[in-house]
Amino acid sequence: MTTITASTHWTAGTATPIPSKSLIGKWNLFMESQTDRKTLWFLVSLVFQGVFLLPVPAALIYFCNAPVLVLGITLGLFFANIIAGMGGAGIKTLLSLFAGSIIIHLLMVALFIL
Repeated sequence: MTTITASTHWTAGTATPIPSKSLIGKWNLFMESQTDRKTLWFLVSLVFQGVFLLPVPAALIYFCNAPVLVLGITLGLFFANIIAGMGGAGIKTLLSLFAGSIIIHLLMVALFIL
């Protein structure tokens, strides 16, 4: 009796992302497309925060009489980005922390200037 043997070779292909119409869906698709550039986004995050966001508390405290808590928030977000990037966090975590720190700093500036 002869047995039938089938040789199947499964190939690991990437799934085609379904385009989403919501802003969160588009943000998730963008984050997933950046997995190859994780180190680049970590360095961009550090340089951007070092140049544009770390001077914000000094200006807010000196010119707008903001509390020193602004400095603590800024340094906490900066070190959270460093720890996440050097600790091997995923691209979604890195980009979410980066976007979150930008949004929080814009809110702080709007709160104390306006």
